[in-house]
Amino acid sequence: MKICITLATYNGEKYLGEMLESLVQQTRPADVIIAVDDGSMDSTCEILESYKGKLPLEITRFEKNRGHRAAFSTALEKARELLADDDLIFLADQDDIWLPNKLEVMSQKIGDNSMIFGDAEIIDGEGKVTDSSWRKKASIVERLEQQALLTGYTNVTGCMVAFKAGLLRLALPIPQSVPVHDQWITLCATAENGYRAIADKVIQYRIHESNAIGEGNKTWSEKLQTNLQWAKAVRGSEIFEKLPDESRQFLNKFIQFLELRFNHAFLSPLWFPWIVKNARHIYPQVTSATQMIARILFSFVGVSIAKKFFHKK
Repeated sequence: MKICITLATYNGEKYLGEMLESLVQQTRPADVIIAVDDGSMDSTCEILESYKGKLPLEITRFEKNRGHRAAFSTALEKARELLADDDLIFLADQDDIWLPNKLEVMSQKIGDNSMIFGDAEIIDGEGKVTDSSWRKKASIVERLEQQALLTGYTNVTGCMVAFKAGLLRLALPIPQSVPVHDQWITLCATAENGYRAIADKVIQYRIHESNAIGEGNKTWSEKLQTNLQWAKAVRGSEIFEKLPDESRQFLNKFIQFLELRFNHAFLSPLWFPWIVKNARHIYPQVTSATQMIARILFSFVGVSIAKKFFHKK
């Protein structure tokens, strides 16, 4: 089994050296590391070049910034040419620190799954541990059904996953309209042999002011719009026809549900049975019955009314 790491970089000189050093220290070394630099204007590429003697690095550099999704998509396309179906791919960000046994543990535990994902400690910009578990801090749901992923909600963070290279046959090319690459790969895993959480902490996940993707600061309406964009991207992709009938029907109805919330003050009471039936898919992060009832009732409120009277943004 080969292990391939795909790394996207962009103006990452501040933390990249620490990240690469943590790859050097792995108890099971990577066989190849495909780094794609997204048009950095600092010393990121020089730092990458300096590690060629320590790591099996292959470096591609974009002349202009094309975005996080494009960088990872390019890296994965290159990985597909080098790997067999049962080889493993790990996604890497430039500012985290990998725990020394990450590659060894995850390669041992993936089993027949298409993908697995671990937990992480959280560190700040100075490398200080601020929380012992990303999963607990972010209230990550360990298991989601396919319909929940179709809403745009995800429980997977790319830098904590390992997946089999055979999944790339379905995942590539990543659709242009997909907001986040790891979310797309996770959905593809549900159409193959599935994915699961493991308890192991595999990285130190750095949350700082310059994160490209982290805890996020989108408003409620922006998140709703992103979910609609995601749902439409899935429906317009080739994977849509590979989904079970139940999932396709759910996705069509979910898109209609979101569009009505953007275009009408209130939804018709006729939506009540569908919302109740699918509440655990639409709101998978809600655990208490009281909160779920509140979410169900608020589902009938359109975006304009929510902004005007409920102080949503």
